[in-house]
Amino acid sequence: MGAATLIYEARWLLASVVLAIWAVLKIKQYYRLRHFKGPFGTGWFEIWHGLAYLSGNPHLKFKEATDKYGPIARIGPNELMTTSLELLAHINGARNRYTRTRWFYIAARFQPNSDNILSELDDNIHTKRRAQMAGGYSGKENRELESSVDIHVAELVQLIRTKYCSTEIKTNPFDLAQKAQYLALDVISHIGFGEPFGMLLSDQDVNGYIKHADQGMNAIMYLWGLGLTELVLGTPLMHLLGPSDKAKTGFGAMTANTRKIISKRLEDDPGMTKGSDMLASWFRHGLDKEQLVTESILQLLAGAETAATSMRCIMLYLVTNPRVYAKLQAEVDAAVKDGRAPPYPSVVSNATQRQLPYLWACCKEGMRMHPPVTNSSQKKVPPEGDTVTVEGKTVYLPGGTNIGYCVWGLNRDQKIFGGDADCYRPERWLNEEDPKKLAQMNLAHEMLFSYGKYQCLGKPIALMEIGKTIFEVC
Repeated sequence: MGAATLIYEARWLLASVVLAIWAVLKIKQYYRLRHFKGPFGTGWFEIWHGLAYLSGNPHLKFKEATDKYGPIARIGPNELMTTSLELLAHINGARNRYTRTRWFYIAARFQPNSDNILSELDDNIHTKRRAQMAGGYSGKENRELESSVDIHVAELVQLIRTKYCSTEIKTNPFDLAQKAQYLALDVISHIGFGEPFGMLLSDQDVNGYIKHADQGMNAIMYLWGLGLTELVLGTPLMHLLGPSDKAKTGFGAMTANTRKIISKRLEDDPGMTKGSDMLASWFRHGLDKEQLVTESILQLLAGAETAATSMRCIMLYLVTNPRVYAKLQAEVDAAVKDGRAPPYPSVVSNATQRQLPYLWACCKEGMRMHPPVTNSSQKKVPPEGDTVTVEGKTVYLPGGTNIGYCVWGLNRDQKIFGGDADCYRPERWLNEEDPKKLAQMNLAHEMLFSYGKYQCLGKPIALMEIGKTIFEVC
């Protein structure tokens, strides 16, 4: 009797054994996080978690879960979601051993088999890369940083004044959401490798970069929802399914153009001693050519989108709140009138705009109401597990558990922001009398750009760009 025949005759026994093993593993998985409550079925299956991503609004689904089940909710067999400020600060602390989860962060990999500072999972490599790249984000090594931002903020204002200002006889619709993306990409490409894309000057999505980046983000959302990030982005499939450098438009063209610029820079100046932009700084601190390409693409996609989203949302809440808008305009006008800020066509300095309290109350409140990044940024609990304190209660987190950040829930938390947390009210940042509560509010704001060892290196540049733009456009 052949082996095939024996297997066939024992098929039901084998199926029963496999089913029994699967059931034992599922029960064990459910049991280890049994003390965390969540939507129906989340302790057994990934269905709820996957559908949250496939809905296109996972941040709202996660908030619903934490609103109902508390500051730590179970959203999958091995997944938790939290709105706890103290827990998030603990997780991201420099000395803690929490790490990034592979299935989530591999989606930030834009080049096959090549990690960037966002997709890198090894903490030692990540820390080294941060140290190598930090100088490129500072004015010390990137001496033309602020002047480069000013050039493109001025271009935006000029575009509005010359092309989109309505008159008594004609209304000119102006898509600020689109122009904010143009501005952000021109800024990051300029300070990144010295050559802006020229989107504001041409008033168009050059090479379809924005269109294809949006399509790419939608694709990643589906990969998260279907649990396919590892299969597609962590295997040779990425070579087959990913964009080609030979493409005329979109992400492939962006990659090819970035590679071309970097190759030309290295050919003309092998030591990159002449430049004072990000590329020059990164190269001098040890990044090789392929690392320069990978990190540059990350800045173009992730860095530009977060700044653009912030500007769009801040302006949305300003123009829909006339009282607030008028109050901000009064502060801006006063700064120009008393000489703290220059009149058009010059651009307000970073030092000045950071000292305008109502401007920054409006910016903080806009980013609180609609955070620039709403994904869950999941981290993995260290193998030995961790005991933490959440709202005065001691909680044990088993090793290997994935725990995410419910950004929407945290920034609408009434315990931190008051009973009107769902309302846009910039004054909350200026009138809070309780120092402890104000510190919590400011820590929640910091979390928008991640925190501790994972804090976004581009945060100072983003805040500079946001503040200058809101000041000048208002």
